[in-house]
Amino acid sequence: MIVVTGATGNIGRELVERLLAAGVGVRAVSRDPERAGLPAGVEVVRADLTDGADLGALLAGARALFLNIAATGLEAGALIEAATKAGVRRIVFNSSMSVTDTPADEEGFIARAHAAAERAIRDSGLEWTFVRGGMYATNALQWAEQIRSEGVVRGAYAEAVGAPVHEADLADLAAAALLDTTGTHLGQAYVATGPAGVTMAEQVAAIGRALGRPDVRFEEISFEEAVAAMERAGAPRVAAEDIIRYFGASVGQEALVTDAVQRVTGHPARSFEQWARDHVADFR
Repeated sequence: MIVVTGATGNIGRELVERLLAAGVGVRAVSRDPERAGLPAGVEVVRADLTDGADLGALLAGARALFLNIAATGLEAGALIEAATKAGVRRIVFNSSMSVTDTPADEEGFIARAHAAAERAIRDSGLEWTFVRGGMYATNALQWAEQIRSEGVVRGAYAEAVGAPVHEADLADLAAAALLDTTGTHLGQAYVATGPAGVTMAEQVAAIGRALGRPDVRFEEISFEEAVAAMERAGAPRVAAEDIIRYFGASVGQEALVTDAVQRVTGHPARSFEQWARDHVADFR
């Protein structure tokens, strides 16, 4: 049995499908099981990982845990401790490329939260693998309403560059680590990226091409306007500032591109163009 947190999220849904295809039992965590919409054969358990409830029953009989701290309110210590007590042997953690194993990890909100979880997992004595995702291609979903209604995406840095990683590739990496029987992936921190650097403006244009709308474009706004927009969407201000500063620092730089997806899964990382084609329905 493998417990999947964040099972109804973009990565979680893909991961659940892979684990089911491999023939392993899956226990998915959801605040609202009736609306989870997960495949038949998944044990969907009602739990709110942010409320301090007893987690023993959730983890009973599980051999591995996929941990996504987006589902734990950025505080994963209680769940990691509960996993250790419940006899879970392995944690695969959906971490962040912002973690660098240097003192800089304490400087940013996102890096600090993920680095703390990584330390807790290492200290637990359990087997572990970290999947340090970079810029998520799914971040572009935040533009859906702007694209539908206006065909204009407003953001702080049109030339901010990254190598957006497809959620399917992150799920492939996590599945490989969770299903590993040889120890190949134990103690590894995989930095996962897409196959090439793409600017924000280029991402928007790629979505336009997938939609058959060449008029879709990116329009630059100020740093403060971009922070305010993220706050309105529900992001804490400190996180919004960290993210937008990170984007600003990338302007004029070469995006970090790794071969982690290829090395672990045997297939090339999916491009942002492919991601846009896969998500056409989300922008219509």
